[in-house]
Amino acid sequence: MRVGILFSRIRLEEKLIVQALDARGVNYDMIDVREAVFDLNDPSPWQQYDVILERCVSHSRAHAALQILGAWGIPCVNNAQVAQVCGSKLETSLALAAAGVPMPQVKIATTEEAALQAIEEIGYPVVLKPAVGSWGRLLAKVNDREAAEAILEHKSTLGSYQHSIFYIQEYIAKPDRDIRSFVVGDETICAITRHSAHWITNTARGGSAENCPITPELDRLSRAAALAVGGGVVAVDLLEDGNGRLLVNEVNYTMEFRNSIAPTGVDIPGRIVDYLLQVGEAAAVWPAATAVPHGAAA
Repeated sequence: MRVGILFSRIRLEEKLIVQALDARGVNYDMIDVREAVFDLNDPSPWQQYDVILERCVSHSRAHAALQILGAWGIPCVNNAQVAQVCGSKLETSLALAAAGVPMPQVKIATTEEAALQAIEEIGYPVVLKPAVGSWGRLLAKVNDREAAEAILEHKSTLGSYQHSIFYIQEYIAKPDRDIRSFVVGDETICAITRHSAHWITNTARGGSAENCPITPELDRLSRAAALAVGGGVVAVDLLEDGNGRLLVNEVNYTMEFRNSIAPTGVDIPGRIVDYLLQVGEAAAVWPAATAVPHGAAA
């Protein structure tokens, strides 16, 4: 089997995945998406790969590459469908709602006036998020009308295209933690609680991680959220409300996991590689299964 690893920056996560591939004696190539050229009339340079692992930092580059590779029938982890849904908070919320997965209340507006109305319908505080983003960047907790008016004006005037759609989420008064679970295939392999005195608990922003036991409810919601966005290898972020009920906040498709290996004791990169090889082997047995539209190859 030959594996391609599509990347745009080699982080610790990619190094750990490479170590897992080496330990299994797998042939692989590191492919920098910034240097890759896709000739839409000639897929042959890419057909040497039994499966592609997507690990790009850039969502737009990843999604474009996955669309092309999927159209060529090359299985990808994750595929373009998952990237499309998880790369947009709006599409993620739509997918979760359609699947009946519990989540915080969300309202969408396209003008400042409508956004202000939506905010006040939900009630302060609320959370404003960009439609596309990660690492907890550009989130705003809005506590009152004056703050709402200022932030909405700033987003309209200074923001990029993604900020022209106002994604407004109910603020959940959670404990000083949230939960991130890791789903590989159809299994919740581990989870962490992320603690911080700040309301944003991402470990990329200084939050600390501890092991979180996989309860039946956590397992059920994690797998349901993963299935809703198309499956594969994802991280599911969950919040606990004041009654201890779990709500799915977001689903991430090219997640970082460096801070989750030690507290959970789970070999996350090894589990990712095992799943990757299973996808490649399944495609070799049933090649027609990879020839589906829009890159939904795995």
